[in-house]
Amino acid sequence: MTTRIPARFARCAAEGRPALVTYTMAGDPDLATAQAILDALPAAGADIIELGMPFSDPMADGPGVQAAGQRALANGQTMRKTLSMVEAFRRKDADTPIVLMGYYNPIYIFGVDAFLVAAKAAGVDGMIVVDLPPEEDAELCIPALKADINFIRLATPTTDEARLPTVLNNTSGFVYYVSMNGITGASIKNHAAVGEAVMRIKAHTDLPVVVGFGIKTAEDAARMGRESDGIAVGTAICNAVLGSLDNGKATAGTVGAVTSLVAGLAGGVKRAKEAA
Repeated sequence: MTTRIPARFARCAAEGRPALVTYTMAGDPDLATAQAILDALPAAGADIIELGMPFSDPMADGPGVQAAGQRALANGQTMRKTLSMVEAFRRKDADTPIVLMGYYNPIYIFGVDAFLVAAKAAGVDGMIVVDLPPEEDAELCIPALKADINFIRLATPTTDEARLPTVLNNTSGFVYYVSMNGITGASIKNHAAVGEAVMRIKAHTDLPVVVGFGIKTAEDAARMGRESDGIAVGTAICNAVLGSLDNGKATAGTVGAVTSLVAGLAGGVKRAKEAA
Protein backbone atom coordinates (compact mmCIF):
# COMPACT_ATOMS: atom_id res chain seq x y z
CA MET A 1 0.00 0.00 0.00
CA THR A 2 1.09 3.57 -0.59
CA THR A 3 -0.31 5.41 2.41
CA ARG A 4 1.80 7.78 4.48
CA ILE A 5 1.55 5.68 7.64
CA PRO A 6 4.46 3.20 7.24
CA ALA A 7 6.92 5.96 6.35
CA ARG A 8 5.91 7.96 9.42
CA PHE A 9 6.48 5.05 11.78
CA ALA A 10 9.81 4.37 10.10
CA ARG A 11 10.85 7.98 10.65
CA CYS A 12 9.86 7.89 14.32
CA ALA A 13 11.75 4.61 14.81
CA ALA A 14 14.82 6.13 13.17
CA GLU A 15 14.56 8.98 15.69
CA GLY A 16 14.46 6.44 18.51
CA ARG A 17 11.00 7.23 19.80
CA PRO A 18 7.37 6.13 19.52
CA ALA A 19 4.94 8.04 17.33
CA LEU A 20 2.53 10.54 18.85
CA VAL A 21 -0.96 9.87 17.52
CA THR A 22 -3.41 12.65 18.34
CA TYR A 23 -7.20 12.50 18.08
CA THR A 24 -9.32 15.55 17.43
CA MET A 25 -13.03 15.68 16.66
CA ALA A 26 -13.97 17.08 13.27
CA GLY A 27 -16.16 20.16 13.68
CA ASP A 28 -15.50 20.69 17.39
CA PRO A 29 -16.37 23.26 18.62
CA ASP A 30 -17.08 24.70 15.16
CA LEU A 31 -15.77 24.02 11.68
CA ALA A 32 -13.34 26.93 11.45
CA THR A 33 -11.77 26.28 14.87
CA ALA A 34 -11.61 22.55 14.23
CA GLN A 35 -9.76 23.23 10.98
CA ALA A 36 -7.33 25.51 12.78
CA ILE A 37 -6.68 22.80 15.38
CA LEU A 38 -6.15 20.16 12.71
CA ASP A 39 -3.76 22.36 10.77
CA ALA A 40 -1.75 23.20 13.90
CA LEU A 41 -1.23 19.65 15.17
CA PRO A 42 1.87 18.66 13.15
CA ALA A 43 3.88 21.71 14.22
CA ALA A 44 2.89 21.01 17.83
CA GLY A 45 4.40 17.53 17.59
CA ALA A 46 1.71 15.19 16.27
CA ASP A 47 3.09 12.44 14.03
CA ILE A 48 -0.25 10.92 12.98
CA ILE A 49 -3.68 12.51 13.30
CA GLU A 50 -6.89 10.64 14.06
CA LEU A 51 -9.81 12.77 12.93
CA GLY A 52 -13.04 11.85 14.66
CA MET A 53 -16.17 11.40 12.57
CA PRO A 54 -19.00 12.76 14.75
CA PHE A 55 -21.76 10.25 15.45
CA SER A 56 -24.86 10.60 17.59
CA ASP A 57 -24.68 7.16 19.23
CA PRO A 58 -21.07 6.22 20.04
CA MET A 59 -20.51 3.04 22.03
CA ALA A 60 -16.82 3.23 23.02
CA ASP A 61 -16.40 6.94 23.69
CA GLY A 62 -16.20 8.35 27.18
CA PRO A 63 -17.89 11.61 28.23
CA GLY A 64 -15.15 13.87 26.83
CA VAL A 65 -15.20 12.47 23.31
CA GLN A 66 -18.99 12.11 23.35
CA ALA A 67 -19.36 15.77 24.27
CA ALA A 68 -16.97 16.79 21.48
CA GLY A 69 -19.05 14.87 18.97
CA GLN A 70 -22.25 16.41 20.26
CA ARG A 71 -20.79 19.92 19.97
CA ALA A 72 -19.73 19.18 16.41
CA LEU A 73 -23.10 17.80 15.38
CA ALA A 74 -24.91 20.70 17.02
CA ASN A 75 -22.84 23.04 14.85
CA GLY A 76 -23.80 21.20 11.67
CA GLN A 77 -20.80 18.95 11.08
CA THR A 78 -21.35 16.34 8.36
CA MET A 79 -19.22 13.66 6.73
CA ARG A 80 -18.73 15.85 3.67
CA LYS A 81 -17.48 18.68 5.88
CA THR A 82 -15.13 16.24 7.64
CA LEU A 83 -13.65 15.18 4.31
CA SER A 84 -13.39 18.83 3.28
CA MET A 85 -11.28 19.42 6.40
CA VAL A 86 -8.84 16.76 5.19
CA GLU A 87 -8.74 18.37 1.75
CA ALA A 88 -7.94 21.76 3.28
CA PHE A 89 -5.27 20.20 5.51
CA ARG A 90 -3.64 18.52 2.52
CA ARG A 91 -3.21 21.86 0.77
CA LYS A 92 -0.79 22.77 3.58
CA ASP A 93 0.60 19.38 4.64
CA ALA A 94 1.29 16.56 2.19
CA ASP A 95 3.12 14.28 4.63
CA THR A 96 1.30 13.84 7.96
CA PRO A 97 -0.92 10.73 7.94
CA ILE A 98 -4.60 11.22 8.68
CA VAL A 99 -6.78 8.38 10.00
CA LEU A 100 -10.55 8.76 10.21
CA MET A 101 -11.88 7.25 13.42
CA GLY A 102 -15.45 6.50 14.42
CA TYR A 103 -18.41 4.29 13.64
CA TYR A 104 -19.81 2.58 10.58
CA ASN A 105 -23.25 4.19 10.43
CA PRO A 106 -22.16 7.55 8.92
CA ILE A 107 -20.07 5.71 6.32
CA TYR A 108 -22.96 3.37 5.49
CA ILE A 109 -25.34 6.30 5.05
CA PHE A 110 -22.81 8.08 2.81
CA GLY A 111 -22.37 4.90 0.77
CA VAL A 112 -19.27 2.74 1.12
CA ASP A 113 -18.02 3.05 -2.45
CA ALA A 114 -18.65 6.79 -2.64
CA PHE A 115 -17.07 7.31 0.77
CA LEU A 116 -13.88 5.45 -0.12
CA VAL A 117 -13.49 7.38 -3.37
CA ALA A 118 -14.05 10.70 -1.57
CA ALA A 119 -11.79 9.78 1.36
CA LYS A 120 -8.90 8.74 -0.87
CA ALA A 121 -9.29 11.86 -3.02
CA ALA A 122 -9.28 14.04 0.10
CA GLY A 123 -6.00 12.53 1.33
CA VAL A 124 -7.14 10.05 3.99
CA ASP A 125 -4.59 7.33 4.82
CA GLY A 126 -6.49 5.01 7.12
CA MET A 127 -9.64 4.24 9.07
CA ILE A 128 -10.50 2.95 12.51
CA VAL A 129 -14.13 1.81 12.60
CA VAL A 130 -14.67 0.49 16.08
CA ASP A 131 -17.99 -1.32 15.58
CA LEU A 132 -17.05 -3.51 12.60
CA PRO A 133 -15.54 -6.84 13.74
CA PRO A 134 -13.35 -8.99 11.48
CA GLU A 135 -16.34 -11.15 10.59
CA GLU A 136 -17.70 -8.13 8.69
CA ASP A 137 -14.52 -7.46 6.67
CA ALA A 138 -16.39 -7.67 3.37
CA GLU A 139 -18.53 -4.71 4.45
CA LEU A 140 -15.78 -2.08 4.59
CA CYS A 141 -12.33 -3.48 5.41
CA ILE A 142 -11.68 -5.31 2.13
CA PRO A 143 -13.06 -2.46 -0.01
CA ALA A 144 -10.89 0.01 1.94
CA LEU A 145 -7.76 -2.05 1.33
CA LYS A 146 -8.60 -2.23 -2.38
CA ALA A 147 -8.95 1.56 -2.33
CA ASP A 148 -5.43 1.83 -0.84
CA ILE A 149 -6.67 2.97 2.57
CA ASN A 150 -5.28 1.25 5.67
CA PHE A 151 -7.86 -0.48 7.86
CA ILE A 152 -6.63 -0.32 11.44
CA ARG A 153 -8.00 -2.78 13.95
CA LEU A 154 -8.42 -2.59 17.71
CA ALA A 155 -7.05 -5.23 20.06
CA THR A 156 -8.11 -5.21 23.71
CA PRO A 157 -7.20 -6.88 27.02
CA THR A 158 -9.83 -9.53 26.21
CA THR A 159 -8.30 -10.39 22.82
CA ASP A 160 -6.77 -13.76 23.66
CA GLU A 161 -4.34 -15.93 21.70
CA ALA A 162 -7.16 -17.71 19.90
CA ARG A 163 -8.80 -14.48 18.77
CA LEU A 164 -5.69 -12.43 17.98
CA PRO A 165 -4.93 -13.94 14.53
CA THR A 166 -8.48 -13.15 13.41
CA VAL A 167 -8.13 -9.57 14.62
CA LEU A 168 -4.79 -9.15 12.86
CA ASN A 169 -6.01 -10.61 9.57
CA ASN A 170 -6.47 -7.80 7.00
CA THR A 171 -5.25 -5.22 9.52
CA SER A 172 -2.81 -2.71 8.03
CA GLY A 173 -1.08 0.53 8.98
CA PHE A 174 -0.84 -0.27 12.67
CA VAL A 175 -2.60 -2.15 15.45
CA TYR A 176 -4.39 -0.01 18.04
CA TYR A 177 -4.16 -1.61 21.47
CA VAL A 178 -6.90 -0.45 23.83
CA SER A 179 -5.13 -0.35 27.18
CA MET A 180 -8.17 -1.19 29.32
CA ASN A 181 -11.67 -2.58 29.28
CA GLY A 182 -14.25 0.17 29.11
CA ILE A 183 -14.49 3.56 27.45
CA THR A 184 -12.11 6.34 26.49
CA GLY A 185 -10.93 8.72 29.16
CA ALA A 186 -10.48 6.33 32.08
CA SER A 187 -7.12 5.89 33.83
CA ILE A 188 -4.67 3.06 33.24
CA LYS A 189 -4.43 0.99 36.42
CA ASN A 190 -1.83 -1.63 35.41
CA HIS A 191 0.94 -0.25 33.24
CA ALA A 192 2.95 -3.48 33.39
CA ALA A 193 0.04 -5.47 31.97
CA VAL A 194 -0.20 -3.05 29.05
CA GLY A 195 3.47 -3.53 28.24
CA GLU A 196 3.09 -7.31 28.39
CA ALA A 197 0.09 -7.17 26.05
CA VAL A 198 1.99 -5.05 23.54
CA MET A 199 4.84 -7.56 23.50
CA ARG A 200 2.36 -10.40 23.00
CA ILE A 201 0.78 -8.65 20.00
CA LYS A 202 4.17 -7.82 18.50
CA ALA A 203 5.04 -11.51 18.60
CA HIS A 204 2.20 -12.07 16.11
CA THR A 205 2.72 -9.17 13.69
CA ASP A 206 5.31 -6.88 12.17
CA LEU A 207 2.87 -3.98 12.24
CA PRO A 208 3.51 -1.11 14.67
CA VAL A 209 1.47 -1.31 17.87
CA VAL A 210 -0.02 1.91 19.24
CA VAL A 211 -1.40 2.13 22.78
CA GLY A 212 -4.47 4.26 23.35
CA PHE A 213 -7.09 5.00 26.06
CA GLY A 214 -6.02 6.47 29.40
CA ILE A 215 -2.98 8.49 28.26
CA LYS A 216 -3.37 12.05 29.46
CA THR A 217 0.01 13.52 30.36
CA ALA A 218 3.61 13.65 29.15
CA GLU A 219 4.50 11.20 31.91
CA ASP A 220 1.82 8.77 30.67
CA ALA A 221 3.18 9.17 27.14
CA ALA A 222 6.73 8.41 28.23
CA ARG A 223 5.70 5.38 30.24
CA MET A 224 3.34 3.85 27.65
CA GLY A 225 5.81 4.53 24.86
CA ARG A 226 8.52 2.33 26.33
CA GLU A 227 7.37 -0.90 24.69
CA SER A 228 4.97 0.46 22.07
CA ASP A 229 5.58 1.96 18.65
CA GLY A 230 3.23 4.83 19.36
CA ILE A 231 0.78 6.29 21.84
CA ALA A 232 -2.64 7.73 21.05
CA VAL A 233 -4.28 10.59 22.96
CA GLY A 234 -7.86 11.72 22.43
CA THR A 235 -9.90 12.48 25.53
CA ALA A 236 -7.30 14.85 26.95
CA ILE A 237 -7.37 16.83 23.70
CA CYS A 238 -11.16 16.97 23.65
CA ASN A 239 -11.09 18.13 27.27
CA ALA A 240 -8.54 20.82 26.40
CA VAL A 241 -10.97 22.16 23.82
CA LEU A 242 -13.80 22.08 26.35
CA GLY A 243 -11.75 23.89 28.98
CA SER A 244 -11.01 26.72 26.56
CA LEU A 245 -14.60 27.46 25.60
CA ASP A 246 -16.63 30.42 26.77
CA ASN A 247 -20.31 29.59 27.03
CA GLY A 248 -19.77 26.78 24.55
CA LYS A 249 -17.99 28.94 22.00
CA ALA A 250 -14.37 28.93 20.86
CA THR A 251 -12.08 31.59 22.29
CA ALA A 252 -8.74 33.04 21.28
CA GLY A 253 -7.13 30.40 23.48
CA THR A 254 -8.82 27.31 22.07
CA VAL A 255 -6.21 26.32 19.48
CA GLY A 256 -3.39 27.16 21.87
CA ALA A 257 -4.88 24.98 24.61
CA VAL A 258 -4.63 22.00 22.27
CA THR A 259 -1.19 22.75 20.84
CA SER A 260 0.25 23.34 24.30
CA LEU A 261 -1.00 19.95 25.46
CA VAL A 262 0.27 18.22 22.32
CA ALA A 263 3.69 19.84 22.64
CA GLY A 264 3.95 18.46 26.16
CA LEU A 265 2.94 14.99 25.00
CA ALA A 266 5.52 15.21 22.21
CA GLY A 267 8.14 15.86 24.86
CA GLY A 268 6.96 12.77 26.68
CA VAL A 269 7.33 10.44 23.69
CA LYS A 270 10.83 11.76 23.10
CA ARG A 271 11.72 10.56 26.60
CA ALA A 272 9.98 7.21 26.26
CA LYS A 273 12.83 5.07 25.00
CA GLU A 274 15.29 6.83 27.30
CA ALA A 275 13.22 5.58 30.22
CA ALA A 276 13.10 2.00 28.93
